[in-house]
This record gives sequence, C-alpha cells and structure tokens, in this order.
Amino acid sequence: MSPDVVQLLADYGLWAIAIATFTSCLAAPVPSTFLMLAGGAFAAAGDMSLTAICVTAYLGALLGDQVGYFIGRRGGSGLVARLRARPKIGRSVGRAQDAVARWGAIAVFLSRWLVAPLGPYANLIAGAGGLARAKFTLGSVSGEVIWVGMYVSLGYFFSAEIAEIAELAQEFGGLVAGGVVAAFLGWLLFRRRAAERAAAE
Repeated sequence: MSPDVVQLLADYGLWAIAIATFTSCLAAPVPSTFLMLAGGAFAAAGDMSLTAICVTAYLGALLGDQVGYFIGRRGGSGLVARLRARPKIGRSVGRAQDAVARWGAIAVFLSRWLVAPLGPYANLIAGAGGLARAKFTLGSVSGEVIWVGMYVSLGYFFSAEIAEIAELAQEFGGLVAGGVVAAFLGWLLFRRRAAERAAAE
C-alpha cells in the first residue's frame, strides 16, 4: 500500500474516499480501491467509522455513475465513437459497448466490481445507447454494493494483510478483480483458520 494513499486518507478522511469513488466512475486515474482498503483498516483500528466509510464510498460511486450516464446521454453516439478511436482506451470502450448492448443492466452490474475497468465506459455507453435509466440505476446500485463492501471489508477484516491485498489489486489492475480478490479472501480465511487450529493444538 502506497504511503501516499494512507497519508491522503489521514489528511482528508471521508472526503478523500468520496472524491475518489466519484471520479473513478468517470475514468479518472485515482486510487479508489486502495483508499477503501485503507479506510477499512482505519476502521479496524478505531480511527474511523466503518459505517461512515461504506456510506461515503457508496454514495460517491452512485453519484459518479449517474453523472457518467448523463454525460453519455448528452454526448450520444458521437461521444462513444470518439472514445473508441482513442488508442489507449478504444479496446475497453469497445468491450463495454458490446457488453451493454448484449446484457444491458447485467453488464452494468458486473462492470461495477467484476470487470471494474469497463465501469466508467459502461456508464457513458448506457447513457448514449439509450438504456433505460431505471435499468441502469438498478445495475449501478446493486453492483456498487459489492464493490464497496468487498474492498472495505477486506481492509477491515484483514488489515494485517492489507499490503498483500493492495499488491494483488494493483497487479491485476481491476480486471476480473472481483473473482481474484474473492479467491484470495478464501485463501486468507483458510490460512487464518489453519493457524488458529495449530495454535489450539
């Protein structure tokens, strides 16, 4: 975990988490995942409120999703075409466009946490493609629960291993991060239980 991320949270508290989750849903390169992990660890140490961290991160993400959807609705297909033409993000935009066209709200739901790098582009494409706002919002509110809950909980319950979790998240860059982190969480639980049994014996 970068010391800068920890210092950012120590200096700005909930504002850092709110701004990070909001802007990350608009494709800004901010360490939102790391801040949620650190926030969970701070809560475990009694330095911050776990409920406040979860609510703040969740509301920031929901607002970011809605703003992205609105930008897509205003920009239309022309905005999507310009994004697809950009070398660095064109492939991700194309994948998000295909997913939203095929799966609709389910694609929005999965792009919140399972394939998080596609999330910001799914917001824009859902708006530009005319996905009903109610369906988009359903995918958003349900998916963000998993995204926020997963990373804040990992930081809270496994604060001792937070550096390993942060390194894993950085290595995979959010790509299918939900499945990877879930598997890693299972491994941590297995290791901890094995250690407790060994100590009891």
